[in-house]
Amino acid sequence: MKITVIGGTGLIGTQVVALLQKAGHDVVAASLSSGVDLLTGAGLDEALAGAHTVVNVSNSPTFDDQSLGFFRTTVGNLVGAGERAGVRHQVALSIVGVDQVPDLDYYRAKVLQEDLLRDGPTPYSIVRATQFFEFMDAVMSWTATDGEVRLPATPLQPIASADVAAALADVAVGEPLNGTLDVAGPDFLALDEIGRITLAARGDDRSVVVDDRAGMFAAVRGDVLTPGPGARLAPTHYRDWLSTSLAA
Repeated sequence: MKITVIGGTGLIGTQVVALLQKAGHDVVAASLSSGVDLLTGAGLDEALAGAHTVVNVSNSPTFDDQSLGFFRTTVGNLVGAGERAGVRHQVALSIVGVDQVPDLDYYRAKVLQEDLLRDGPTPYSIVRATQFFEFMDAVMSWTATDGEVRLPATPLQPIASADVAAALADVAVGEPLNGTLDVAGPDFLALDEIGRITLAARGDDRSVVVDDRAGMFAAVRGDVLTPGPGARLAPTHYRDWLSTSLAA
C-alpha cells in the first residue's frame, strides 16, 4: 500500500514512517523540507500521487487564534489534493477531549480540523491521543521559577509518542473508521503528580505547588482530557519511559 505521511519528519511522523516501511508499505514522508507546503498546496499533488492513504500529523506553528486559519487552509488543501489523487483514506491526529476545552484557541482549531475532515468527501479516521510524555518538560517550563513549579491538578493519562505512532500506523493500514479512536497511556495521573515524578527522577529539588490558575491546562475542567470507554490503552508507563530516557 502506498501511504503519504504529512509531517513525516516530525516527532510522530518519523516514527509512523519507520513503522509503515518496516511493515513493507511504500511510504512518502512529506514536509516542508521535501517541498510540500500545506499552506500553499505546493507539492501536494506530487506527494499524494498514487497514495491509497494519507496520514496527517502536521501541526500549526502557533497555538493562538492563528491556528484556526492554519487548519482551515491546510485541511482544505489536503482534502482537495486527496480527492484529485483518488486517496481512499484520510487519517488525522487529534487530542483526547479536544471538543471539551472551548477556552483554548488551539483546541478549538483542532476541533475545526476534525469537522472539516468529517465533512469532506473521503472516508476518514481520527486518532485522538492524550498528552505526550515528551512534552512534560515543556509544560512544566511554562510556570517554573528557580524554586518551584506551579501546576494545576489536571487529571491526565499521558502517552509515549512511540505508542501514538503505533496506533496511527495500525489505523492507516485498516479500513476507515469514519469516526474517532482515543489512545492513551496506562497511568491516570494528575499533572502536579507528573511534575513531582519528573523532578524527582531528574534529581531536581524544586517543589511543585498546586495552582489551578497556572499554565495552559488551567482552562481544563474536570477529567475531560482522559479517554472515554473503548479507548486503546498503550503499554508504556510514564515512570518506565522516564527512567529509560534518562539512562539514554
